Amino acid sequence: MSTENLLQSPGQPPRKPRVAVVFGGRSSEHGISVVTAGAVLRAIDRTKYDVLPIGITQDGRWALTADAPERMAITERRTPSVEDLAESQEGGVVLPVDPASREVVYSEPGSVPKALGEVDVVFPVLHGPYGEDGTLQGLLELSGVPYVGSGVLASAVGQDKEYMKRVFASFGLKVGPYVVIRPREWQRDESAARKKIVDFAGEHGWPLFVKPARAGSSIGITKVEDLSGLDEAIAEAQRHDPKILVEAAVRGREIECGVLEFEDGPRASVPAEIPPPDTHAYYDFEAKYIDSTPGIVPAPLTDEQTAEVQRLAVAAFEAASCEGLVRADFFLTEEGEFVINEINTMPGFTPISMYPQMWQASGISYGELVDRLIQAALDRATGLR
Repeated sequence: MSTENLLQSPGQPPRKPRVAVVFGGRSSEHGISVVTAGAVLRAIDRTKYDVLPIGITQDGRWALTADAPERMAITERRTPSVEDLAESQEGGVVLPVDPASREVVYSEPGSVPKALGEVDVVFPVLHGPYGEDGTLQGLLELSGVPYVGSGVLASAVGQDKEYMKRVFASFGLKVGPYVVIRPREWQRDESAARKKIVDFAGEHGWPLFVKPARAGSSIGITKVEDLSGLDEAIAEAQRHDPKILVEAAVRGREIECGVLEFEDGPRASVPAEIPPPDTHAYYDFEAKYIDSTPGIVPAPLTDEQTAEVQRLAVAAFEAASCEGLVRADFFLTEEGEFVINEINTMPGFTPISMYPQMWQASGISYGELVDRLIQAALDRATGLR
């Protein structure tokens, strides 16, 4: 399917492809997803596409929302929510479950359901569990609706940092030392699970980074300098995910690289460097989104280093069977080796986010980036591929 005008049915005038921008969600990254959606809505070319904004509330209700990007920004250090944008506090949007129909329906208690028309492609800008992790992608596959970004497997691998690292290691990509504490381990014997982490620290040294295994935007992560801060860090990570990941500190520069799928395959952007923030212990949520710590684009690397991190970013994209887009994060160690930290299959997409900034420096504007992703999704078949 292309972005040429689509025929609704014989005898009716042509129409533009309709893009449903789905955002919000049940994860702790709800607010950043809303901010991302505002930027995407602002950038979509309305002369080429019709747009249907659909927000998922924090309790999981699919809501029809205002098409109001100006209300989707961080204000007074507070992120927006779908609840602030919903046209009704009770109404719900229902996607089709029949691949033969792409008709979206809106209903409110006591009212006749209203057809909102067909959706040709979904642009899911959810971050974290229940959206970025393959769950929404599975729903869209069942519905037969094309969507932007990676499929079920790659989305799930990209969300679970343990299995992400296992996949990368199996493809020969260098990963840093880590240990995982699963929920059953903690429930069965807390002291043994804690000792597993302490033994890991004894082998690799402090500090450690304790984080939720399946979250993003640096939410729930604690840099632990010694044993005294371990229990509090574990509790914070478990607030977001019962499965936690503990990583040894990798000393080096933080380098990021964007990957975008073109007609001839994935290509890497110019890389960026994330300098240590002046007022934060590391590049945490507030440094990223509230205080907007600037990255350096392009990263001050040698030509050889730039080529190598671009090669590794594409290799990570391919290893996880990704589609559409990825941001790959690395450490460049003092020995000159790139260690992959993680990928994001739906990276932060606000105007200040590193992914669009890296492509801007590579010659692709924010608007063009959004258009390329929509077009690629329209051209891609659903189902096994």
